[in-house]
Amino acid sequence: MRRYLNLIRNISNWWTYLADKLGGLHTDPLFFKTRSGVKIEVPRRLLQTFKEIFFDECYMRGLENRVLSSPIILDVGANAGYFSLFAASRFPNARILSFEPIPVNYRMLEQNKNLNPQCDINTFPIAVAGRSGEIKLSFDPNDSFTTSATIYKNNDSRNQELTVSCISIDDIFEEHGIEKCDLLKMDCEGAEYDIIYNCPDTIFPRIDQIAMEVHTGSEPTWNIESMAAFLQGKGYSTRQMPVSILFAWHKNPSLNS
Repeated sequence: MRRYLNLIRNISNWWTYLADKLGGLHTDPLFFKTRSGVKIEVPRRLLQTFKEIFFDECYMRGLENRVLSSPIILDVGANAGYFSLFAASRFPNARILSFEPIPVNYRMLEQNKNLNPQCDINTFPIAVAGRSGEIKLSFDPNDSFTTSATIYKNNDSRNQELTVSCISIDDIFEEHGIEKCDLLKMDCEGAEYDIIYNCPDTIFPRIDQIAMEVHTGSEPTWNIESMAAFLQGKGYSTRQMPVSILFAWHKNPSLNS
């Protein structure tokens, strides 16, 4: 029931989804519009990703601090841009920096950005990593969109390696003049460990909240419990949610009053 309430609350043409679910539509892509006027193009291939963000509000429901009305938001692993669009819809005065290194995903991200020139969404075709430079990503080039590109090699014969530029969190802050980040959203298929574990201690006090999908890896510290413990050691409180999403926040009573 909550999912459908969020659908109606977030999407002005919510009946489009119901008509499609009942078999009344045969178009691809589908087009939605939020209550605040943000336009969204959703290929059927990405409908589940869209639903997780706009129906389940998966990156919002575990936040503790109130997000300010004009926040700075970093979207790491932006994919087609649905969280960036959600954030722009929920916080119309937000400054959003969206990072997506896979070309086919980035084209969709750019397309959704261009549908909404009124939004301050800044897109970058690069990865975020523990250090700036270049990294190799493993992905399936035959997939029209991918949510599983990773810095870790696997034995899938369909996958190819792609060398991409990358930037660290501290260099993002430096290059874009960010004094404080209100929300860092991360869904980067295992790269979260490299990014967070190598982030300078001086940066953590400047990131108020984190919403992160955590992917279990092969190393002892590549799991959600280790990530939570690490962030707690940097002064955060944490909360684990279903589907391996970890929320972290600094205790700040002024934001919750």
